[in-house]
Amino acid sequence: MTTRLVPGDAAPLFSLPTAGAGTTSLTDFAGQRVILFFYPAAMTPGCTKEACDFRDNLASLQSHGYQVLGISPDPVAKLEKFAARDGLSYPLLSDEDHAVALAYGAWGEKKNYGKSYQGLIRSTVVIGPEGGVEVAQYNVRATGHVAKLRRDLKIADAPAHQLG
Repeated sequence: MTTRLVPGDAAPLFSLPTAGAGTTSLTDFAGQRVILFFYPAAMTPGCTKEACDFRDNLASLQSHGYQVLGISPDPVAKLEKFAARDGLSYPLLSDEDHAVALAYGAWGEKKNYGKSYQGLIRSTVVIGPEGGVEVAQYNVRATGHVAKLRRDLKIADAPAHQLG
């Protein structure tokens, strides 16, 4: 069974290829708060909903000191199409061998129609400026997750698309 992170744990360091031909490392955000959200597959309905919710809330999250990173097992080329199609302006990272998802407890047994298999568990981990886990949420729902996360982080202002 995959070990899940809990508040107070040190966030595992990583460096992954990013849509846009670069590489993003957790150390790039030293001293900042980071929201990592793990999603199973780019351009699927649930993952699109979740990614667009983070997009729509990005300015507000950033104004409260949070950087957002999306991580999936998709190859970089698919992430680039996803970012372009949906106007996703935060980094999308490719974890094709799912090593980072495993380190974060976001890879493990899933069940669908009575069958068990290994896969990415939709999860969100918030990392504090000192590199420790502040929030770890597993098996989150795509719809409504960002609103719940905002409540959990005590971010009350409305996202930009809901203002005026």
